Amino acid sequence: MTWIKPDWPVKKNIHTAVTLRPGGLSQGLFQSLNPALHVNDEAEIVLANRKIIAETLKLPSAPVWLQQVHGNRVIKINNHSISDQQADASYTNQAGIVSVVMTADCLPVLLASHDGLEIAAIHAGWRGLLSGVIANTVALFTDTSIMAWLGPAIGPDCFEVGEALKSSFVSKSNRFNGAFTQKSKDKYLADIYQLAATELAMLGITQVYGGGFCTVTDKQRFYSYRRDGETGRMATLIWRD
Repeated sequence: MTWIKPDWPVKKNIHTAVTLRPGGLSQGLFQSLNPALHVNDEAEIVLANRKIIAETLKLPSAPVWLQQVHGNRVIKINNHSISDQQADASYTNQAGIVSVVMTADCLPVLLASHDGLEIAAIHAGWRGLLSGVIANTVALFTDTSIMAWLGPAIGPDCFEVGEALKSSFVSKSNRFNGAFTQKSKDKYLADIYQLAATELAMLGITQVYGGGFCTVTDKQRFYSYRRDGETGRMATLIWRD
């Protein structure tokens, strides 16, 4: 198993990782470390992949896997038993709880307070960004001194969108305009990293790290829904001591 260790100046009690494709048991379209149960991979193999992740990263507990729906709901995890896991972000201020989101082009965002006590993981595709999933997550933090890390997502040269999507963001704030580069009359290239950084800045978060990946063009390391259609997912995890 290989993974990315986010490079950001969080407290030493905070641990993070992004799983990559190599090192798992899945075959065919899902090769090889797919942790997602909802993508038609064999459930038994997916659970074995999750075990590999947990053992390799020495996780303190089983991750709280969400039922992601491209929305803006955030769950606050106080213990390991969550009745309704349909959400696109999770927050905790408890030690030993592993927050995780799964992505394959959408943007994973990690948040951490400067005091090292509050953490969150966000699944931020364009729908979630537009509907305020980052803002809803930030609202749960009591410490307003927060930093963010942006994980592997579709790169700005591959994310082609229409006029309607651009207009939806710009109508929310003109500050989003800089994240779009016109490609043709009604087509634009969108920079999802800049969209997220702009949203974070509007929320007062200017310490933003990560970015610079492209899930579409790096087939060896990343799953990509836009590139492959039926495919697996990467897991972006955060927990604290």
